[in-house]
Amino acid sequence: MARAAKKKKPALQMIEFSRARDIPFNRIRLSADNVREIDVEAGLDDLTHDIERREDLVQGLNVRAVFDEDGNETGDFETPAGGRRYRSIARLVEAGRFPADGLIPCIVKKADAKTSAVDDSLAENLLRLALHPLDQFKAFKRMFDMGMSKEEIADAWRTTPRYIMQRLRLATVAPSLLDAYAKNEMTLAMLEAFTVNPDHERQQQVWERISNSWQKEPWQIRSLLTETTVPAADKRARFIGIDAYEAAGGPVLRDLFSEENGGWLQDVTLLDRLVEEKLRSVADEIAIQGWKWIDASVELPYGYANGLRRLVGVTQELTDEERAAREALRDEYDELESQYADTEEWPDEVDQRLGEIEAELEAFENRPVTFAPEDIARAGVFVSIDRDGELVISSGYVRPEDEQPETVDGENAGEPADPSDPDAAQRAVITVGGEPVPDGDDDEDDAVKPLPERLVIDLTAWRTLALRNAVAENPHVAMTALLHKLVLDTFERTSTSGTSLYAAVRHIHLPADATGLADSAAAKLIDERAESWRGDIPVSDDARLWDWIDGLDDASRLALLAHCVSFGVNALYERPNPYSGNGISQHGLDRRMAEAERLAQATGLDLIEAGWKPTVENYLGRVTKTRILEAVREGAGDRAADLIAHLKKGDMAKEAERLLADTGWLPEPLRPAMDAQAVDGATDQDEDGVALPDFLAGDDEEVAPDTDATALVAAE
Repeated sequence: MARAAKKKKPALQMIEFSRARDIPFNRIRLSADNVREIDVEAGLDDLTHDIERREDLVQGLNVRAVFDEDGNETGDFETPAGGRRYRSIARLVEAGRFPADGLIPCIVKKADAKTSAVDDSLAENLLRLALHPLDQFKAFKRMFDMGMSKEEIADAWRTTPRYIMQRLRLATVAPSLLDAYAKNEMTLAMLEAFTVNPDHERQQQVWERISNSWQKEPWQIRSLLTETTVPAADKRARFIGIDAYEAAGGPVLRDLFSEENGGWLQDVTLLDRLVEEKLRSVADEIAIQGWKWIDASVELPYGYANGLRRLVGVTQELTDEERAAREALRDEYDELESQYADTEEWPDEVDQRLGEIEAELEAFENRPVTFAPEDIARAGVFVSIDRDGELVISSGYVRPEDEQPETVDGENAGEPADPSDPDAAQRAVITVGGEPVPDGDDDEDDAVKPLPERLVIDLTAWRTLALRNAVAENPHVAMTALLHKLVLDTFERTSTSGTSLYAAVRHIHLPADATGLADSAAAKLIDERAESWRGDIPVSDDARLWDWIDGLDDASRLALLAHCVSFGVNALYERPNPYSGNGISQHGLDRRMAEAERLAQATGLDLIEAGWKPTVENYLGRVTKTRILEAVREGAGDRAADLIAHLKKGDMAKEAERLLADTGWLPEPLRPAMDAQAVDGATDQDEDGVALPDFLAGDDEEVAPDTDATALVAAE
């Protein structure tokens, strides 16, 4: 039986593209088959500008030959696809920038084309994909990196330099966030909010915090990114001025996507120091008048004048010239008001002039008040800042103990100081922020000042990293810590919404620029341990991961659990924020430090064994000479401290590093809270009875939540 012949598969017909030609412009006309009929002139200014700028077309015209009645080519062409380009070229011809018979690159449609002109026009306008905004940001960034200025890019693309600056800023956001935006996991407004803080670590931390939350508004992102800063609208910032803050080296976070926001001051410690220095300068000037005391503070506590007697001064009378000037101002004000009484909105210059007149009239009303010299000698002055950052000076308050003049060695202590006496200011008792100001201008006095906040942050970051490693090396403690958390979640009914069983470890990002942190022994051990586990864990397959964990022996399971739990350890100091719900509260900070101390005690953490030594970079070069000598005295003895006491600070710090190298000395933030158990009540504790570290333990006085004292780390 003969076999049936095998049926051949028909050969695919090959596609043949239309050919390109250069055609004189005056031989081309618009086609009636072009489907774009609405807003045909929209955007032509920008397109014409772009063609003229680059002196070329990015894309040629699609044309078809025009035939006569007999079906012969006339030599003319029409363009159903490319009408906007055609109109732009026509504008350039009309402006004399392109010859009427100039050659245009064109794709000439085949005579036997299967598709119509309408089909081609529709395809060109529909089968186009708009550029993703992220690609635009990156393109502007590449152009900028290639040497074009922001102004040149803005001119090329018919926009403003500010718009280009905004797009360049968007291109610098953390790559992981740009990927999330590309995947439509966040909106453009959210991405814009992330540009407020250039720290990629902080951006990623905030994204991890909100990515699975329903609260993702841009204002919330900005709030989280700036929670440890001070807004430019804060009265402290207004008091010293942004320019003075920046001149002192203070960084400012600015929002390029807001016209009204003045930014956020990042170095709060510097800001507070500048405010304190300016308040002290004001107090020094006032003290020359002979007052007994001056109390200067950013904000005076409620009831600050209770129990004090207010002096009644004499208001200086107006001179005849001043009275005449005041009446002239009042007449001018009334005339302007009547002239523009029927106007809905006053001209800017009129509104400005009225404001100036009001300020001058107010100055006449608030005349200087003078006091008797004998009253000044026993009274004081309160200096503060109002909500707008303006200085407020309230003079003439007498304390009960100063009501009667005191007699010392037969002299009347109430006798006023001579204003011409250069030592008068020194005799006045000046307090700034509740702390007495020592005499003299030497910053290196004998007073032991609080540790700089940034230094405390760096030291506690180092301690946090060492504590993580200690927890990872102690599965028993890690299991206890995890079970402690689960018991609280179960029996205290803390939030567990969204899952049937929720126990999460959120990675705590430490300061990226903390001195020596990345090169510490703890960091290297943690990285090595992570790489060792990462090589075995099948993280890409959830089912395989379960089976893999289920098959581990108990020792390996505990070791892995300890490693994972350790990444949630947070012993980092942060400035408490008493003004809003953002950031950590003082109560929260106290609890964090107390629990961290409990972990340190449970793991037997020894920061000396962990490798911390005082150096110029990580401590000695960042504190006062008094602090350096105190450290050497504690670590190496009085004789060693006396030997370097005469040196300048830089040399003293270097010598101190050498003297303390093998002593095992630690600064307060790194010391154990309890080297030995004190008697009951001798140590400050949190609500769970856990002792607080010495440098965070407060005294018995209650501090008002709106004072600067809540934000300082006590040195004593």
